[in-house]
Amino acid sequence: MSENHLIIIPQETIQNKILLIRGQKVMLDRDLASLYGVSTSHLKRQVKRNPKRFPNDFMFALSKKELKDWRCQFGTSNSDKIGLRYTPFAFTEHGILMLSSVLNSERAIQVNIQIMRAFSKLREVLAAHKQIQKKIEEHDHQIRRIFQIIEQLLTPPTTPKKRIGFLTEESE
Repeated sequence: MSENHLIIIPQETIQNKILLIRGQKVMLDRDLASLYGVSTSHLKRQVKRNPKRFPNDFMFALSKKELKDWRCQFGTSNSDKIGLRYTPFAFTEHGILMLSSVLNSERAIQVNIQIMRAFSKLREVLAAHKQIQKKIEEHDHQIRRIFQIIEQLLTPPTTPKKRIGFLTEESE
């Protein structure tokens, strides 16, 4: 395929379609179908024709509760006219890799490469976040001590004030 026919999808577009469901980063069938340039029904049909390629850790159907939560979170209509008559499939990173083999098209290969780069970038960001969090936890005691010292410096001393003046019988 020549350079002129390369499909470029902004990384942010892909990253915005990566969801966290059941503690896993996944993409939904309808979003993947859109990226691949195929209908959701075609994508699902190919998956159903190749069930051995999609074990539960590669792909799963959303439960009715997960679907309801997803619709509420993203403001998606409950109407069947929107195209959500059936429970969506959620694909893990490995499931997405497998999709390119069953969708056997040049576009699927190109889009998969971009999706895998987006997943890698997301992992890098999360790893950097964890490293920063670890450093903060390591220095937590020192940071608390610094705040205690600053608080002491900002708080006026509580030493009793000496009276100035003449002593009288009443003041003794």
